[in-house]
Amino acid sequence: MKKVLIALDFDPSAQKIAETGFLFARRMKAEITLLHVLANPQDYKLTEHVTVMGFTGHLNTSEIVKKDTFDPQKISRQFLDKSKLFLGDNHIQTLLEEGDCAEAILKAANKIGAEVIVMGSHSRRWFENSTMGSVTEKVLQNTTFPVLIIPTKKQSKS
Repeated sequence: MKKVLIALDFDPSAQKIAETGFLFARRMKAEITLLHVLANPQDYKLTEHVTVMGFTGHLNTSEIVKKDTFDPQKISRQFLDKSKLFLGDNHIQTLLEEGDCAEAILKAANKIGAEVIVMGSHSRRWFENSTMGSVTEKVLQNTTFPVLIIPTKKQSKS
């Protein structure tokens, strides 16, 4: 396998997904592409503080998000650039897609000629113990690519 696509979102679990996918790709000496899907621009107007792989703030590291200057694409590119910097490999490619998450992941995998997709499964649905995240399920149902799923659900302490 020579090309690995790693799908990331703004969930704190993105760090685990990025690190695991990065190590997986490095062991195979594969090219790495980090992908973020801009699905709903309103999701980027967060009021809570976000910290993921060196990307901190209200999804904008230096300025308060204002309606007239709000740019979800810029915010997403900053996130991908910070993620790449965090992983410490200048050869990593980044890719921003828009639309339905699962469809965009599959489109991106085809676009770059990926041979494996790395993504997390962090379902937030009430029946998460029996299923994985809906995006992950949809990707699995509609792909011919191998998919490495990184479980990101917090372990309960026994």
